[in-house]
Amino acid sequence: MEFFCYHRDRSDSLALRDELLEEHWSYMDGYGAEMIARGPTMTGDGETPTGSVHIVDLPDPAAARAFAFDEPGYQAGVYRDVMLRRWRNILGRTMWDFPGGETDGNRYLVLGLGAGQAADLDVPPEQDELIAYGPLLSDDGASRLGTAALVRATGPDTARAVLTPDRYTDIEVHNWQFGGRS
Repeated sequence: MEFFCYHRDRSDSLALRDELLEEHWSYMDGYGAEMIARGPTMTGDGETPTGSVHIVDLPDPAAARAFAFDEPGYQAGVYRDVMLRRWRNILGRTMWDFPGGETDGNRYLVLGLGAGQAADLDVPPEQDELIAYGPLLSDDGASRLGTAALVRATGPDTARAVLTPDRYTDIEVHNWQFGGRS
């Protein structure tokens, strides 16, 4: 089962986040074989982390909850909240398979949120710019709650356009970058 996990930083937690960086990386290294994508979201200027995205393939929801809530930064209070949802890897690849590489261009996390009629079921035509793409699902996988995409785009508006605007309650766009050890 694939899961999308987004830890959102507290506004005053940068020093604590930095202090725990090695613990965080070591923890995530333990999930290297299960990792589909990982990396921080950043402020608009790209200088300060605002959260941490991880897409992982784990055996069940209990393993996903343990992954999300045993994370050292979560345990220490770095994050203000955690979004944990079942997810489906529509592209069938990891971020390391992305043909655009790790550093070329601007990268974004795009979250389309809201229940109701399913939207964006097909891969967008600009799939060469998609790093990861798939639906956010309920715990049992039966209901679609939105869409999560990691995209390379010229700017936030172009990134947002990967989703159909009137089909979601809200669409969030966050600067994002490939994560993990160099």
